[in-house]
Amino acid sequence: MEIMQSLENMRDYYESGKTKEASWRHSQLKGLHRFLVEKQPDIMNALMQDLGKHQLEAFRDEVGTLIKTLNLALKSLKDWMSGKKAELPQIALLTSAEIVPEPLGLVLIISSWNFPFGISLEPLIGAIAAGNTAVLKPSELSPACSSLLASNLATYLDNKAIKVIQGGPHETQQLLQQKWDKIFFTGSAHVGRIVMSAAANHLTPVTLELGGKCPAVVDSLSSSWDLEVTVKRIIVGKYGTCAGQACIAIDYVLVERDYCSKLVELMKLWIKKMFGENPQHYKTIARIVNKHHFLRLKNLLAEKQVKESVVYGGSMDEENLFIEPTILVDPPLEAAIMSEEIFGPLLPIITLEKIEDSIKFMNSRPKPLALYVFSKNKTLQRRMVSETSSGSLTFNDAILQYAADTLPFGGVGGSGFGMYHGKFSFDTFSHHKAIVRRSFLTDFWFRYPPWTLNKLQLLEVSYNYDYLGLLLVVLGLKRPSKRFILDHF
Repeated sequence: MEIMQSLENMRDYYESGKTKEASWRHSQLKGLHRFLVEKQPDIMNALMQDLGKHQLEAFRDEVGTLIKTLNLALKSLKDWMSGKKAELPQIALLTSAEIVPEPLGLVLIISSWNFPFGISLEPLIGAIAAGNTAVLKPSELSPACSSLLASNLATYLDNKAIKVIQGGPHETQQLLQQKWDKIFFTGSAHVGRIVMSAAANHLTPVTLELGGKCPAVVDSLSSSWDLEVTVKRIIVGKYGTCAGQACIAIDYVLVERDYCSKLVELMKLWIKKMFGENPQHYKTIARIVNKHHFLRLKNLLAEKQVKESVVYGGSMDEENLFIEPTILVDPPLEAAIMSEEIFGPLLPIITLEKIEDSIKFMNSRPKPLALYVFSKNKTLQRRMVSETSSGSLTFNDAILQYAADTLPFGGVGGSGFGMYHGKFSFDTFSHHKAIVRRSFLTDFWFRYPPWTLNKLQLLEVSYNYDYLGLLLVVLGLKRPSKRFILDHF
C-alpha cells in the first residue's frame, strides 16, 4: 500500500506538468552532476567495498562516463526537447507537420550490480531529460552502492519525482506488479523474462539490456606491433572491466590454430606486465561480487576436460572472492563454459582452421551484445558487417563503443532490445508525437464520396505526384485510360 500511494503521488506530480518544464529538467541534471562530483570519494569507496574496483577503473567506467553524459545532456537539452519539422507531400497545400517529443510518464529503472552507478544513472539521465518521473531500483547485490544512491540522491534531486527503492526480489516483484509507462531493465535473461511477463499485464513498453557471449575474432596480423596492441586491448576488454563481470566483456576468442600459440604467449606476458606476478596483491582487478557467483565460476572449471584446457592461471581465493586471470585453449564446445555467459575472468580461446570459419561459428550461436574483430583485412571486415548480427560491432578494439554517447547501446535477439546512451536515452523515455496543422483555405473535393472513376484517377495521380496529370484531370482534359479502367474495375 505504501508503494502504491507513493507511485500515485508521483503520477499526480507528473500530471501537474512540473517535470515537463525545461528549467526543472535542467536543475535535476545539474543536481546529478553535483552528486557525482561532491560524492566521488564515497562512490569510489562503495565500489571498492562491493566489487573491489580500483578507483581508476571506477572513474573510467562509472563516474567519468556519467559526467560526460550529463555534460552532453545539459548542452543539448533544448535541442532534444524541441520539435523537428517533418516533410509532407507537395500536394498537402497549406499544411505543416512536426515531431514533438513528450515524456512517457512514470517509469521504472531496474539496474544491475556490476556497474551500480553507471547502469543506474545512465538511463535515469535520459528519463529526467525527457521529463519523466522515475523510480530507481538498484541491485541488492551491491549494497554499499545501493545504500549510497538511496541515502543521497534525495538531497540532490526532486524527491517528489525521483525515488530510489532498495530491496531484493520481493521488492522487485512488488514494483513489477504496478502500472508503469515504461520499464527499463538491465540484468540477466532469466530476470528479463520475468520483467517482460509482468509488463505484459499492463501492456507496458520495455527496454531490456541483457548480455550474452561476446566473441573477439583475432585475424593473423602482419606486424608484431598490431598483435601487441590487440593483446593489450583484449586483456583490458576482459580482465580490466569488472574482472570480466560485464555484459560487453569479451567472453571468448576465435583465432586460427596456427596463430594461437603466438597469441597465448603474448597474452601471458602482458597479463603479468599489467597485473603483476600476483594479481590479487596488485589490487587492479576487481573481485567476484559474491560467493554464489564465485562458486558458479569455480564450477565452470570443474569439468575434467575444461580443467585440462587451462594454459594460464586458474588459482582461486574463495575467502576473498578472487580469481586470477585465466586462459583456456579449446575447452569442449558442449561444456557449460562455452554455452553459458561466463561473467568472470575466465577466457576460452577456440581455434579454427581459417579465420573465415568464425562467421559460421558465431552465426550458429545466439546473437551477442557486442562483437569485436581484430583484423586489417577489409574483405573480412565487410563480411563481418554484412554476414553477422550483434548489438554492436567494433573493429580493432574492445569496450570502446560503450563510452561513445553518439552511438546507440543495446542488444539484438537474446541480448536484449531497445537502446540508450546520449540522445538515445532521451528518445527511449520519450514518445515522439506527430503533429499536423492544416489550413481551411484549401480542400480537395475528390476526397469525399460518392466515389467515381474520375475521383479514383485523381487520387492515383495525386499519390504518384503527377501534378500535371492532376491538373489535366481537374480541367477535364484527360480521361481514364483503358489500362487504368481494366486495372481498377
